Amino acid sequence: MNTAQDAARDLFRSVTGREPEGVWSAPGRVNLIGEHTDYNDGFVLPFAIPQRTVAVAGLRAEDRIRVVSTFADGAVEVALADLDALFPADAGSAARVPDWAAYPLGVAWALREAAPDAAAQGIDIAIASDVPVGAGLSSSAAIEGATASALNDLWTARLDRTALARVGRRAENEAVGAPTGIMDQMASMLGAPDAAIFLDCRTLDAVRVPVGVAEAGLVILVIDTRVSHTHATGGYRERREACERGAALLGVPSLRDVSVADLDSARRLLDDVTFRRVRHVVTENQRVLDTVRTLREQGARAIGDLLLASHASMRDDFEISVPELDTAVEAARGAGALGARMTGGGFGGAAIALVEQDAVDAVSDAVRDAFSHGGFAAPTVFPVTPAAGARRDA
Repeated sequence: MNTAQDAARDLFRSVTGREPEGVWSAPGRVNLIGEHTDYNDGFVLPFAIPQRTVAVAGLRAEDRIRVVSTFADGAVEVALADLDALFPADAGSAARVPDWAAYPLGVAWALREAAPDAAAQGIDIAIASDVPVGAGLSSSAAIEGATASALNDLWTARLDRTALARVGRRAENEAVGAPTGIMDQMASMLGAPDAAIFLDCRTLDAVRVPVGVAEAGLVILVIDTRVSHTHATGGYRERREACERGAALLGVPSLRDVSVADLDSARRLLDDVTFRRVRHVVTENQRVLDTVRTLREQGARAIGDLLLASHASMRDDFEISVPELDTAVEAARGAGALGARMTGGGFGGAAIALVEQDAVDAVSDAVRDAFSHGGFAAPTVFPVTPAAGARRDA
């Protein structure tokens, strides 16, 4: 964290020649269970992780916003008045803004629309991060959360955390063009130590659920396959469209309104591919509810089979896994993990494994060996614990 803070501070000083007015940060997230349910008005159970994105910011006299980051060369600067011409994004505006800059600039645009009475004025923002990019750990929501937190304070927008999550989602959907739900932004904004966020994505009601991993003698390992993915293209969008098509054919507002008991009749109404997409979402919603209940009644040791069932559903019904993710899950399970699943949007990214504290090395080694034997690039394996959400650090 200090490394990212120091890097962002140094970058801010080098670009502006002055000291910043504050430091804000927001975390990435791991989704314990509940994949591709958020944009279907369903249930999710993510938690914030210790890895964070830092936004160092300061006001400036000109009515312009300048963003710079440690992971891209050069600053991107636009007049505040020009944000409305850039977003919502289209092919022309996307070509004028580098991909990374669409996140913080999109947040500025969406926040101004959400808080029209805010004292929006010129600002410089420098960004650094230790959230792995492309690993399914929501590095994008971390950028959005850190930027939104900084702007909320410096522009005195006075938006609450849920409103800031909405700002982040709008930026991702309309400025970046990624058709994601709101899970990532809510997890990043609302995270708390030793708690997952049980989120109803229809109402945005959120309840913190103690995870109790450490007290159960367990560790959650992240296995970053290093297969990068993007939500703005291809498969993710196709899966969302299939869900919308399935809901329309079943005559419901969203797949949230379909129960497991409805699946037999749904099979007769849908083609095979659409049915399997629907079945994943419907059963995944139920798995989230079952996981919350199990954590409360039995504790973390009892959720392993739910994690494994979630992965099988994503692999077979939603078809968003890749060989590296399947290898990670199978190797972890074979080495004694209580449960494992891919996490995030799929098509790459990371898996998680629930393991005994004294088996961390054995599971990690087994995963690395399996990747080596499969001819895959070496994965990055590290533990995570539920952590605090977005905040002002200085």
